[in-house]
Amino acid sequence: QAQLVESGGGLVQPGGSLRLSCAASGFSLDYSAIGWFRQVPGKEREGVSCISSSDGSRYYANSVKGRFTISRDNAKDTVYLQMNRLRPEDTGVYYCAAGRASGSYCRNSYAMDYWGKGILVTVSS
Repeated sequence: QAQLVESGGGLVQPGGSLRLSCAASGFSLDYSAIGWFRQVPGKEREGVSCISSSDGSRYYANSVKGRFTISRDNAKDTVYLQMNRLRPEDTGVYYCAAGRASGSYCRNSYAMDYWGKGILVTVSS
């Protein structure tokens, strides 16, 4: 069965960096959209970054553009999220998700079919 497992989260000080990894199994990333979402209690889940299934275009939320970079290694069935110049408002549970979303639709949670269990990222002094 399809499975996504996140790793690389933890505690980091403001201005620091962190790299999240998402290992996929049970399906191939070659034909899938893949993305990262984050959520805090009482707030809506938001799309952070994703890669389209159609042409591999990258999309970023305005709040992270220029600081975060998403990439994938299809040979390893792994997706990464490099997070630089982290801010306290970046704190949250980060989820890896995959689906057949085309274009910018990968930014929406409803377009994704498979989800990881999430991993906590805390940005604090």
